[in-house]
Amino acid sequence: MGWLSPDSGLMRGLSDAADAVWINILMLVTSIPIVTIGAALAAGHDAARRSLDGEGHVTSNYFKAFKENLPKATLLWLPYLIVGLGLAYSWVVLQITPLLVPKFAFTILWVVGFEWTFALQARFENGVGATLRNAFVFGISKIGYTLALAAIDAVFVGLLVASWFMMPQGLFLLLVFGYGTIIMLHVPILEYALRRYTAGEGEVSHGL
Repeated sequence: MGWLSPDSGLMRGLSDAADAVWINILMLVTSIPIVTIGAALAAGHDAARRSLDGEGHVTSNYFKAFKENLPKATLLWLPYLIVGLGLAYSWVVLQITPLLVPKFAFTILWVVGFEWTFALQARFENGVGATLRNAFVFGISKIGYTLALAAIDAVFVGLLVASWFMMPQGLFLLLVFGYGTIIMLHVPILEYALRRYTAGEGEVSHGL
């Protein structure tokens, strides 16, 4: 009966999966105003990390982090939202061959920054400009980790697209697990990449 023990790998995995689903639901609800998506992303990273570390309760951790990160994370999110909408418009509407190179370049930069910005906001206490700058510094200098994070996101998006065309009934399950699960998979990678800056710390908020 060891596999039914609360400390067994199976039970820890089920617990992590349940927390991922709940984090995803909390993120969806708090992202409804659109402008709060940045705070939801930061809170999701914080709640996921604490869940994996066995700290506190997911709901209280999430809303505490959401409140604390709301001002800065919103300012960080707005440029991603505006640039992201512009990139989407350029890919869908502006089918002009000479624009392919800049479109690819800006899309790659957008992805690189996005993979790190809200994780850093949740993990360290810095100004908005410093967090944004550090996101690109880490994203480029630690390109292997960035590619791993982006690959996880790409697999999820691929599953969504494949399910949409081949098995629509699977969409609900994918949406239930959603980005909360992606963040739970991101956190160990990010923590390992940032271990030099977080080793021996007692709190989340430490500047880079």
